[in-house]
Amino acid sequence: MLSRTAENLYWTARYLERADFLARILESALRLASMPSSYGGGQNTWASVIASAGVTDAFHEKHPEATERTVLDFLAFDADNPSSIWSCLARARANGRAGRTAQTAEMWTKINDAWHELKRQNTVKMGRTAFAQFLEWVKDVILTFDGSARLTMLRNDAYWFLRLGGAVERADNTARILDVKYHLLLPDREEVGGGLDYFQWTTILREVSALTAYHWVYRDSVKPWLVADLLILNPQTPRSLMSCYEVVGRHTDLLAEAYGKRGPSQRLARTVQERLASASIEDIFQSGLHEFITGFLGDNAAMSNAIAEQYLV
Repeated sequence: MLSRTAENLYWTARYLERADFLARILESALRLASMPSSYGGGQNTWASVIASAGVTDAFHEKHPEATERTVLDFLAFDADNPSSIWSCLARARANGRAGRTAQTAEMWTKINDAWHELKRQNTVKMGRTAFAQFLEWVKDVILTFDGSARLTMLRNDAYWFLRLGGAVERADNTARILDVKYHLLLPDREEVGGGLDYFQWTTILREVSALTAYHWVYRDSVKPWLVADLLILNPQTPRSLMSCYEVVGRHTDLLAEAYGKRGPSQRLARTVQERLASASIEDIFQSGLHEFITGFLGDNAAMSNAIAEQYLV
């Protein structure tokens, strides 16, 4: 496969995964913001969304304050923001079009139709209810595209690069959600383990569609360390860091077998997998969840660079 085609597939998956992530954190922010201000709804919610998306500096270059309107506009519809839902879908379509011969007709039709539907949206007059429906539509687009890929693509290098892009982006998103909750979302005056804390951790589980899974696995009330365990170390959870790196490890190994050569991406994937497999949630909290996640984000960025240098250049 040409490196350019591999890059198109890899970034199509990353941009779609990022659009899905943005839709999920905005949906959760709307839920949190609907709470009375005396119970935690308010500005801290919108600041945390910007931090989760990793665009704090870019946001404040354009907006002095994180309010519901400015954050929704910036993360959903701002074409000048390369990390907005609008930009992610535009770039996913551009990459999908460039790598169209490596995709199936069902995949291209879905992403192309989604882009044209997005351009027809009346974003100026969109109220909260309409915006919530828009976010559901975004999630449905990505779910349908992903299902089309799984059901129609050959299991060859094209499929492996698509899965790699999605897994690397998903791991980054899950880590950022956890880090922001731990450091920014809970007001100083609130009790850890209190009602607001419980509601926010439950909201995070909803963000990653894992609330039901949590109760199946732990059969307990929502507790921060168990949520972290589910989203970091549990390989059964599709969005957990462990699960994402099982996908990364498996598909980099398949590429190595197909191309007859191993390299930095295979070694780094194995290193991260082994580090996660040997960790315990008790040790992670004792040494610092923020420090652990910061280290993981660095490893994940290095993984992305290794894939690019080995296959996409």
